[in-house]
Amino acid sequence: MKRHSVICRLGVDDTVRVATLQADSTVTVINIVDTYHRLSYGLGQALDQLHRLALRPSERAVDLAVIAALVFAADTRIVRAADGQDGWTREIDLYVPVSEPDLWRTTAPRLEQMLRFLTGDRWRFIFRARIARHRSFIQAPDKLRLDDYTCVSLFSGGLDSFIGAVDLLADGAKPLLVSHYWDGITSAAQQYCLDILTKRFPNYPPKSLRVRTGFSANLIEGVEPSQRARSFLFFALAVLPASAFPDGIDIIVPENGLIALNVPLDVLRLGALSTRTTHPFYMASWNALLTELGVRAQLVNPYRYLTKGEMARECRDAKFLKKYAAITMSCSSPAKARWNSTEPMHCGFCVPCLIRRASLVAAFKSDETPYTIDDLATADLDSSKASGEHVRSFQVALARLKAKPALAKFWIHKPGPLPPDQDELAKYEGVYRRGMAEVGTILKGVTAKPR
Repeated sequence: MKRHSVICRLGVDDTVRVATLQADSTVTVINIVDTYHRLSYGLGQALDQLHRLALRPSERAVDLAVIAALVFAADTRIVRAADGQDGWTREIDLYVPVSEPDLWRTTAPRLEQMLRFLTGDRWRFIFRARIARHRSFIQAPDKLRLDDYTCVSLFSGGLDSFIGAVDLLADGAKPLLVSHYWDGITSAAQQYCLDILTKRFPNYPPKSLRVRTGFSANLIEGVEPSQRARSFLFFALAVLPASAFPDGIDIIVPENGLIALNVPLDVLRLGALSTRTTHPFYMASWNALLTELGVRAQLVNPYRYLTKGEMARECRDAKFLKKYAAITMSCSSPAKARWNSTEPMHCGFCVPCLIRRASLVAAFKSDETPYTIDDLATADLDSSKASGEHVRSFQVALARLKAKPALAKFWIHKPGPLPPDQDELAKYEGVYRRGMAEVGTILKGVTAKPR
């Protein structure tokens, strides 16, 4: 195991001496400013898009986006198996130039706590002032804003975010849809969904901010597949436009309650081994952070008490959703279809795919999505491999829930702290039970066992 120090530089002019807290740590320098003195790694393009939309984000929001990009770089390029304690927990120091160092130093404990909760790693933030040349990265809009946005909404290209956009547009809202992508598969899915929404809602075609942010495989070490910090970057990108509304605005995070809670399916998937990207505690921590930064925005998940099937069934335009649900992309790794010499598609057997399949069957009695494994009941699923691992984990969890249903009220607390309000806890317990039951329906007659 070794500690990593990631030092951010603002171009070739940034020659400020940065002393690391631990002298023997592995040092990586990331230059976040390109040769044209603009933010790189997609952040400059994001600011350009906002400028064209006549939106002026705050410098604090830009700082947050830079911090999130560096977190994403470290998370995806420092390999847990090589440098993590017990093959998981990494120690990472980030040295970041910001517009208001004193303010950010007061937020450091919250940032470190949030990321420890999200990724399971030990983070430290060391802030310094930006160099004079880059005291500001913001251009004042050169035109009036013509669009009266009512909210910012995350738009991943998945089924939940598609439902969220449909509901908002059908209700007459005017959302700014924010997307993050790195690979072409995700980008294509997002663009296709946006095109379909534009045709369906021509009176107010949705506006979008699409940001391509990622880092080359050899930037630090290699490729770390867990990617626990992606939501930190996604949320930070949504804060960029949200910060342009001084009177406040909501950031909608459309996510079904079963995934938001993400109760571990088995005893081996505890803590950060289960993703916590939209867990209520993590969302509450984000809102506290925004308050500390003076950003008048809050993250809201209007679907936190609904299963994915309930989201689909209660969609404001269910007929439209049923027709186009198949174009959305929910799979955790659609590129693995190439192993079978087919084009990228939903695998059909990962946790997101299983919940997706169950939701569409629950809502519409059928699912038109193409899957690598189309019929789970007739497939030869090996539970010691990816094709059967999650199916078996769901089956074990469902059997445990059936045997001890009263323990559900305790299991929902395993991923992290929940609000103490008893009515709210009852709603979380209910969505967990109903969501698991949805998945159980499609697993009847399915066998997954080690060969």
